[in-house]
Amino acid sequence: MQAVSIRKAEQGDARRLAEIGFRAWETSILPMLTERAGMRQAEATRLSQAIAETLNRIIVAEVGGVVVGWCSRAGGRAYIPFLFVVPELQSHGIGSMLLRRMESMIELAGADRVQLETPADNVRAVKFYEKQGYHILAMRPDGRSSHEAFTSVRLEKLLSPFLGAIADDE
Repeated sequence: MQAVSIRKAEQGDARRLAEIGFRAWETSILPMLTERAGMRQAEATRLSQAIAETLNRIIVAEVGGVVVGWCSRAGGRAYIPFLFVVPELQSHGIGSMLLRRMESMIELAGADRVQLETPADNVRAVKFYEKQGYHILAMRPDGRSSHEAFTSVRLEKLLSPFLGAIADDE
């Protein structure tokens, strides 16, 4: 695989980010649900709106100049609402790279911990986050109007923010 580069998202990335998020949702979350009419469109719309509202807090991973994954952070709090990698490149370290970079950004903002959520039945994702140093805090029902309720697991990772001054002298 070619080298992976990570950069801030740009306006021109929005459509690709929505596509990646939808494909990842379709392969990992949708199989856990009972599909109903309009469910796919509702999720596509939700992802597009979330991207439009948070584009300035999204980083992307590129391989060969093509965006293959993205991660976002919530405004004003140490929370990661989205981490997606195209299904065919999952398990190649791209998600880990995006997550580490986002954690560093959150850490530089002074946070001492970061949280995220994923469906409890998405065992692959829960194991991925645990491998990255996250531990389970709580489980709760997660019901959106676009699909039936399922159980969500909230995970947390302790960070080590740098609290000292950085000297400019050499």
